[in-house]
Amino acid sequence: MKHQEMTICLWFDNQAEQAAKFYTSIFADSAIGKISRFGKEGFEFRAQPEGTAMAVEFRLNKMKFTTIKGGDKSKFNESISIILHCDTQEEIDHYWTNLSKEGIERSCGWLKDQFGVSWQINPTILADYLSDNDKIRKSRVEWAAFQMKKFDIKKLIQAFERT
Repeated sequence: MKHQEMTICLWFDNQAEQAAKFYTSIFADSAIGKISRFGKEGFEFRAQPEGTAMAVEFRLNKMKFTTIKGGDKSKFNESISIILHCDTQEEIDHYWTNLSKEGIERSCGWLKDQFGVSWQINPTILADYLSDNDKIRKSRVEWAAFQMKKFDIKKLIQAFERT
C-alpha cells in the first residue's frame, strides 16, 4: 500500500491567507507553502478580485494544513478541534496566549481562536493521569482539570501526587 499523506483543510469565508499567516506566526516549526490565487476568469461566478487567495498550503509542527476561501456557507464549531500536546507550562502559556488572542477561552484547555477554529492545549501528562488505574488519583486530576481554563501543569501534578 502506498503511503498516504493527509492534510487538514480549513474552510474560511474570506480569511484563508490571513489565517495561514496567523498560525505560522505562532508555531516555530512552520512554513507557508503554495498559494493559489483567483484569476480574472470566473469573476462573475465567484465575485473574487484577481489575486485573492483561493487556497493556502502551510505546515505546523510537521502537520499539513490547507486553508481555502470557500465563502460563508459553513462555520467552525467544537465538533472538530486541533489538539496540541505540550510538554511544559511555557509551551502551554505560549500557545494559549497567542491562539486565544481575540478568541474565546473555554474550560478544560479548550479555546476558539479569532477565526472560530477550536483548539485543545493539553499537557502531555494529562492523558497518563486520566488513564491511571488509581481511581482516586484520576478523580482528583479530573476535578482539578475541570476547574481550569488554561491548564496549569503544577496544579495537575499536585492533584495527582496528593496523598
